[in-house]
Amino acid sequence: MATKNKASLSVIFVTIFIDLMGFGIIIPLLPGFALKIGMSDFQIGMTVAIFSLMQFLFNPVLGKLSDKIGRRPLILITQLMSVSAYLLFSFSNSFLLLFISRMIAGLGGSNIAVAQAYIADVTTKEERSKGMGMIGAAFGLGFVFGPLIGALLSKYGYSIAGFGSATFSFIAFLFALFMLPESLHEKKSDTKLKVKIFDWNFTKTTLSHPDLGILMLLFFIIIFSMANIFGTFPILGVKIYHFTDQDNGMLFGIMGILSAGVQGGFMKRLSKMIGEKGLVLFGSLFMMIGLGMMPYGRNFLGASIVMAVYAIGSAVLQPTILSMISKHSPENEQGAVLGLNQSFSAFARILGPLWGGFSFDFLGYEFPFLTGAFFTMIAFLLTYYYLRMERPRPLKDV
Repeated sequence: MATKNKASLSVIFVTIFIDLMGFGIIIPLLPGFALKIGMSDFQIGMTVAIFSLMQFLFNPVLGKLSDKIGRRPLILITQLMSVSAYLLFSFSNSFLLLFISRMIAGLGGSNIAVAQAYIADVTTKEERSKGMGMIGAAFGLGFVFGPLIGALLSKYGYSIAGFGSATFSFIAFLFALFMLPESLHEKKSDTKLKVKIFDWNFTKTTLSHPDLGILMLLFFIIIFSMANIFGTFPILGVKIYHFTDQDNGMLFGIMGILSAGVQGGFMKRLSKMIGEKGLVLFGSLFMMIGLGMMPYGRNFLGASIVMAVYAIGSAVLQPTILSMISKHSPENEQGAVLGLNQSFSAFARILGPLWGGFSFDFLGYEFPFLTGAFFTMIAFLLTYYYLRMERPRPLKDV
């Protein structure tokens, strides 16, 4: 069984990696493309935010649905949605078409909670942190090769980059179709299939759990802080540092290399040395410094160093908090709880780009990054004073 689970982890890792490589091609090029077709900084923020709005609405839906019908079919369907979104991106020549393409991409990207639930299915609680780290490593590697490939393809036009993303996502679909086994063998069949866009009762029950409540709040703050720079860092590079699309792609590649290295090679060792609470404190501190210094990098070398500090912090934080949330969740509701958490994090990714684009446009280019640093400091203080490390309690005991 252990060998089979390891094989399943490897397949989901490769599937996410290939899919995220397609995603990584587009992200650093999106602001430059949007500026080319005459969009304002705030409209760029809206375009980035709509992706997350779709995830906010559909992450919990797909998470709950995967508890009932399985993980594999939803992963396959959402990958095809990503393919169609990137193809539409290639033909976009207006704000409306670009906006619609990002809506579809957000719906396709709502499979992250399903992938996390897949990891939870095939790992023990002791291995959960390492398993969640594999998703983070797949993200990191996707952001190594994706932006680098995007930087190369952008020389031939933004539409070619879109076709490249669609190709990689379709390869991920084919790989999952032929290689990815179903991980959920005991599907919930005691009730009729009822899917709600937002289940308030389940949300209230989950957030009233003291451990899950504080962990989800921490994850929300961290993602909001990160999301402030999703669209604004490439704009900062173009407008303030005078970087090219290739320069921005290289910087995202550097971030991806460090993220993959930390999550793939050092998480287990760090966890044994300082524990999960220590990891959250360590990650928050590094991320706060990195975000706060981003507007002051001055040149490519300085921006690379600051991005490296930020990347180490964010690489430690995300899998650690996700692992802790999973450990405190009932085994038969992993998809639902992780989906709810992804929904909140998607809401943070809505607010972040909107605030980032607005503050960059109207308050000054430093504000999105300083805002992220401030909220990361709040996460550090919340962790230090309120995050408990007692034995997990299931939701039913609340």
